[in-house]
Amino acid sequence: MFREAAEAPDVLAAQLAANRDVLSALAAELQRSPPPFVATCARGSSDHAATYAKALLETRLGIVTTSVSPSVGSVYSVPQRMRGALFLAISQSGRSPDLLRNAEAAREAGARVVAMVNVADSPLAALADVVVPLHAGPERSVAATKSYLASLSAILQLGALWSGDAALLDALERLPGAMRRAWDCDWSDAVDGLVPARNLYVIGRGLGLAAAQEAALKFKETCGLHAEAYSAAEVKHGPMALVGEGFPVLVLAQPDATLDGTRALVAEFRARGARVWAALPGPEGNLPVAAPPHPACAPLLLVQSFYRMANALAIARGHDPDQPPHLNKVTETV
Repeated sequence: MFREAAEAPDVLAAQLAANRDVLSALAAELQRSPPPFVATCARGSSDHAATYAKALLETRLGIVTTSVSPSVGSVYSVPQRMRGALFLAISQSGRSPDLLRNAEAAREAGARVVAMVNVADSPLAALADVVVPLHAGPERSVAATKSYLASLSAILQLGALWSGDAALLDALERLPGAMRRAWDCDWSDAVDGLVPARNLYVIGRGLGLAAAQEAALKFKETCGLHAEAYSAAEVKHGPMALVGEGFPVLVLAQPDATLDGTRALVAEFRARGARVWAALPGPEGNLPVAAPPHPACAPLLLVQSFYRMANALAIARGHDPDQPPHLNKVTETV
């Protein structure tokens, strides 16, 4: 896990160059014939990437993006109305039967199927109208790291090209360097504090919610630590009742219009006596953060810093981060 996560900056640099033509062509098609909506379909870490796609496409392009439950097609077999839609399937292996069935059903319903997949000759790729290889290379650790970050960067590149946002396109050129700086961020204070923990919240918002979801999953997978991800807004609708003296909270702040609200939430958590580790700029932050070349890049940097911390925490808690119990690298669900 440590080695593969450390490879992410080089993976992203190569991927952004390799996919420029295919994503430029796809973006041009989407500009000529805009879809009425975007439907994403994925599971696990890939579904967290889909959360990022929703936030990015809705905030940069104003196009409604929704997550399709794989069970609707694979278990309930109910056809969906998708004519003209963009169906974005995200997968590391491209082999899970439920994802394949839904991609097939979307194509039959008239959607344009785009597969973002690490195995470019997978069954999912064979079903797609457009294949966007993740170019992450083999992952031997069960916990996905570089393939998840490659999913985010592929989504980011598509969003930048589709929107034609010059600032975002420029930021892509600087993203690999920023990722290297993020890997060097020292989050060991959180490692020391979370060794005895049994539960925690991970907080994000907007573009950063996907980072919180991914962190919560990795806490479970690699560290044997129960963690739940919440939006900085949603946590106040009930879950805040559990937060009291010593309750651990990891906050992954997004440096955009959500930042002030997140800062206020950090203050509220601390006023309740919670033990808060906050990855945000300014005096409220006690975890260092790498400056993103664009706010939309921030979730990738935060996850990159988190992966290094999670690997260390797993070892400190006596777990093997590369071989979580009861899990396989490829999960095939129906």
